[in-house]
Amino acid sequence: MLDGKKPESSALEPWKDPAAEPYISIRNVTKRFGDFTAVNDVSLNVYRQELFCLLGGSGCGKSTLLRMLAGFEEPTSGQIFIDGQDMAGIPPYRRPVNMMFQSYALFPHMSVQDNVAFGLKQDNTPRSEIRDRVAAMLELVKLSPFARRKPHQLSGGQRQRVALARSLVKEPKLLLLDEPLGALDRKLRESTQFELMNLQDKLGVTFIVVTHDQEEAMTLASRIGVMNLGQIVQVGTPSEIYEYPTSRFVADFIGSVNMFAGRIVDEDSNYVRIAADEAGCTIFIDHGVAAPPSADLWVALRPEKINISREPPADTRENCVQGVIDGIAYMGDMSVFNVKLNTGRMVKVTRPNLIRRSEDTLTWDDHVWLHWHPASGVVLTT
Repeated sequence: MLDGKKPESSALEPWKDPAAEPYISIRNVTKRFGDFTAVNDVSLNVYRQELFCLLGGSGCGKSTLLRMLAGFEEPTSGQIFIDGQDMAGIPPYRRPVNMMFQSYALFPHMSVQDNVAFGLKQDNTPRSEIRDRVAAMLELVKLSPFARRKPHQLSGGQRQRVALARSLVKEPKLLLLDEPLGALDRKLRESTQFELMNLQDKLGVTFIVVTHDQEEAMTLASRIGVMNLGQIVQVGTPSEIYEYPTSRFVADFIGSVNMFAGRIVDEDSNYVRIAADEAGCTIFIDHGVAAPPSADLWVALRPEKINISREPPADTRENCVQGVIDGIAYMGDMSVFNVKLNTGRMVKVTRPNLIRRSEDTLTWDDHVWLHWHPASGVVLTT
C-alpha cells in the first residue's frame, strides 16, 4: 500500500460490516426433486469480489445450489438476488453470470481463440472488439502462443485455462465454477489454484466455486460454506472453519481430527475440565463453554497440535496420555504417527520434519507420551 496505511477491515472482510450490501443473497432457498430435498432452506450472503467456496461431499446439494444461481434450476421455494435483482423467472442467458463446468465443454473442432470467442460471437459483438478482448484474455491466462491450437493439442492445465478464459471474456459480474480443477493432477492443481486466485484478484469478478476438496477450498477461498444433507452447516474463513468448527461433522470433514467424548467435571467462566474415558485423562480447556454440566460433549484435537516424545512433560496431570506407536507414515514435510493409547484408543499425531535427521527419531513400538496446550482442544456439543 503506497500510503503505508492498512485497508479498513470492512473492505477486506465485508461480511463483518453490518452496513455492507451483499452482492448475492440466497434467502430460504429449497429445491426438491419429487420426494428428495436436494437443498433445504439455505440462506447465504456473498459479497462483491469474494472468492467463495461451497464445500461438501457428493450429494450434499452444492452443485444444485450453483445451478439455481446460474438459472439452470428454479428454486421450489425461496428467493435468489444478484446485485439487488430478484432472479425469479430470469433465464440463464439474461443473468449477469457465467458458469465453468468440470468437463470444460470445449469445442474440439475449434481453435483456442475460437473457443474463447464463441460467446462473444453469439452475442453479435463487433468483430474488432472480439479480436481485442480475446487477445487480452489469452494474454491474461498465458495462452497467447497456443491461440491456433485445438483442445486435443493442449495439456489438462491449458484446457482448464481455455475454459476459464471463455467464461471470463464476456465480463460476467459473477463466475460460477463447478469442480474447476477436478480433472487436474495434484501438482498441477496446486499451481493452478494460485493462478486462479491471482486472476480473480486482477479482474475483480465475484467467484463461487463448488468443490469436494478441502485443501482446494482452504487455499482458494475468502470464505467457505460447508454443506451437508442440503444445508449449509457453517460459514467462515478457512482459519475459522479449521480452528473453530461448530460441529463434529465440520471438525471431521475439514482435515484430520481426534475426537474424544467426555463429560464436564469442573468448570468456571475461564476454564473447563472434561473427563474423557477414551483418552484416559482429564482434558483442561483454558476457556469456559456454553454447555450444561450434564450435556454430552466432545473434544476435537488436531494431530499437529499434539506433542509426542519419549520423555514425559513437566506436568502429566492433565492433557497428557501414554501410548505405543502402532504405525508411521513418512510424508516428506512431516511424519504421521498412529499411537495406540493405554485405553486402546488410536490417536493420530503429526510432527514436522524440520531437519533431515533427528537424534530422537521415533519408531514402531516405542512407548511415548502425548500432551497438548490447554488452548488446543475445541469443545463441541453437536
